[in-house]
Amino acid sequence: MAELPGQARVVIIGGGAVGVSSLYHLAKARWTDCVLLEKNELTSGSTWHAAGNVPTFSSSWSLMNMQRYSAELYRGLAEEVGYPMNYHVTGSIRLAHGKERVREFQRAKGMGRYQGMEIDIIGPDEIRSRYPFIETHELEGALYDPNDGDIDPAQLTQALAKGARDMGATIVRFCPVTAVRRERGEWVVTTEKGEIRCEKVVNAAGYRAAEVGRLFGRDVPMMVMSHQYILFDEIPELKAWSEGAGRKLPLLRDVDTSYYLRQEKYGMNLGPYEKNCRAHWATPSDEMPDDFSFQLFPDDLERLEWYLNDAVARVPILGTAGLSKVINGPIPYAPDGNPLIGPMPGVPDAFEACVFTFGIAQAGGAGKVLAEWVTEGATEWDMWSCDPRRFTSFAADRDYAVAKGMEVYGHEYAIHFPRHAWPAGRGRKLSPIHDRIAALGAQFGAYNGWERANWYAHEGDDTSEAATQTFDREGPWFARIREECHAVRDAAGILDLPGFSRFRVQGEGARDWLSSLITGAVPKPGRIGLAYFADDKGRIQTEMSVMALAEDFFFLITAAVAEQHDFEWLQNHLPADAEISIQNVTDAFSCQILTGPASRAILQEVTQADLTQPWLTHQSAQIGERWCQLVRVSFAGELGWEIHTKVEDTATIFDAVWQAGQKHGLKPFGMFALDSLRLEKGYRAWKAELSTDYTVLQGGLERFVRWDKPDFIGKTALLNEKQAGVTRRFAVLTLDAPGPCDAPYMSTLWHDGQIVGETLSGGYGHRVDKSIALGMLRSELAVPGQAIEIEIFGERFAATVHGDGPLWDPQNLRLKN
Repeated sequence: MAELPGQARVVIIGGGAVGVSSLYHLAKARWTDCVLLEKNELTSGSTWHAAGNVPTFSSSWSLMNMQRYSAELYRGLAEEVGYPMNYHVTGSIRLAHGKERVREFQRAKGMGRYQGMEIDIIGPDEIRSRYPFIETHELEGALYDPNDGDIDPAQLTQALAKGARDMGATIVRFCPVTAVRRERGEWVVTTEKGEIRCEKVVNAAGYRAAEVGRLFGRDVPMMVMSHQYILFDEIPELKAWSEGAGRKLPLLRDVDTSYYLRQEKYGMNLGPYEKNCRAHWATPSDEMPDDFSFQLFPDDLERLEWYLNDAVARVPILGTAGLSKVINGPIPYAPDGNPLIGPMPGVPDAFEACVFTFGIAQAGGAGKVLAEWVTEGATEWDMWSCDPRRFTSFAADRDYAVAKGMEVYGHEYAIHFPRHAWPAGRGRKLSPIHDRIAALGAQFGAYNGWERANWYAHEGDDTSEAATQTFDREGPWFARIREECHAVRDAAGILDLPGFSRFRVQGEGARDWLSSLITGAVPKPGRIGLAYFADDKGRIQTEMSVMALAEDFFFLITAAVAEQHDFEWLQNHLPADAEISIQNVTDAFSCQILTGPASRAILQEVTQADLTQPWLTHQSAQIGERWCQLVRVSFAGELGWEIHTKVEDTATIFDAVWQAGQKHGLKPFGMFALDSLRLEKGYRAWKAELSTDYTVLQGGLERFVRWDKPDFIGKTALLNEKQAGVTRRFAVLTLDAPGPCDAPYMSTLWHDGQIVGETLSGGYGHRVDKSIALGMLRSELAVPGQAIEIEIFGERFAATVHGDGPLWDPQNLRLKN
């Protein structure tokens, strides 16, 4: 058994499949002076009882990338490291009971094709030919993935461990971590076997990640579910077929019913995700024991009875088999069901690779991503979907985490519709005028916990959850969004927008420091401007609005969900000797957007401010007797102002503006209308168009680059890209004859039978009366008038490119009025 060294470059805490994969990938990156600490034996947490399925399917582009990488890695791992593994690539059949499920599969097929995978849609006859024991009643079709399969989790972990050790990494088992401390810029990790110093540390503790997180003062947003699967005895008919065919059955998933069914030797393995699920260790009276290694919960088969009966009706030979064993073990869940991979929020040189619901399928890709974070400070793929900083403090609340985890588990296979929101854990952060806008008909969505109006219903509109479960653009909301957009176009609209992230930056040298971080110019006092932050490769890290109050005094405003990401970006780039302070003042302020041609007339009735000040200016003002900051910008692309207020003054100011606006046709509008309005202007959105998958130049943002500045982060990379030629460019497209659905994220763009790009946002523009997509396209095709096809749920639609400029008011005359 390996001894505990006194020093390492990286220490990983946790020896499941993800932790060991992280060690293996760090060693592959030639960071071999790394140590993994496991409190018991390798695989003793969730890994040892995992079913070991290895799907590539996902409705998330980044998760599909990660799972695809895992499957590719596993196919050659045994030979690479010299360790035998049972890895069965059987393919899988994912059943569809209705048209919306088929649409989801068509979208996944398109994404998979783009990533080089041979995913296909098959009909009932082909389902039976591939799976002869199935009954095909009530089926519309299925998704067939030839690369799906299953692997032995313990063998996988040991193979990765052998590979890591062979490259020089160290694994110390039976070595619980009891404390950590920061000392002289290093981490000191205390264990029962002594102390080890390291530059960086990784929490890969699986379902014990919250316990390890507390050692760092970090509240990990997670909970633990009880997940059961049932093993069945040998089935003679299955044995005869399998021996004759020389292979196993494909893995079957009935996702609309919510279970998988897999051949296990000549028996079967049934794993439901039941709605009547159970959380474990979820209350103070039910705390996690000190050690649960290689242990299971008691059987609880009553929860699974309905799912078992449905599976028997679908595959009748299952009903002839005796029950062999029930596995009921802990698996962790984050509030959105995705893992945590990346920097540990608020903790220097610390990372997370934990809370994996599908840890075996994702372990290979997770190790790659984690190693990139540690060794390069950035990842190849934009991995915001898994970034720990996507959650802020409210998400770590125990009740919230448990409610959301149970909800996600019970809907593990559910379709994610664009207008649908799950109801658990809502109402965490409310605007001061929440009740007022609710009374106006607001239908809410959560944005970093903040409740914002998505759209405003009228009496008689169907506002049920069921009504939102469609990919069609037209639902009860469609006519209302149109009315809201037209009110903004013709009169004025007001949008309550709580939760903007905002940071106060001030101190000697703040202007020069900001200039070194952003690609463009820092605005002068009294002005506001968009600023783009690139990484060393010229990729888009984030966008912030920079409001200059004085020469070295700024407010930086960014998206609600970007709060932790952007605040840490600023902190991490602040020189140690700088006399500059950065304060997160997000909770102190709120915002309302007033926009439309009548907005000036409305404000004239409630303020003495100078409303003739031009676009991209700001001023302190009074509305009534309350202070506000009037900012002359509009994400809607009309004459307008953002009205920034202290939280306690928000209601008073809203009431004054609302009352004054009634004779001018003022209407409330929501986030769905705002998205429609910004699409018509070609405005980019956080983690859609603005992501590290694209450079600043690819994003069509060169007008925000000041090449004459002495230096800024990413300048060299962008200069090199400009000289070599930008290969892909942002483009605005419209569908020539749209179908019932707008283009979802990562729809494939085609030209002359070849894939030439992807969409990043899609929706309907009610001012221009067109279905719009914002996309990334091969440069030579990103020109006005170019004909393109957009694949939307398996069908290709003719579309036209409009360059990278606005469809609505291309000269910005209405904005500058």
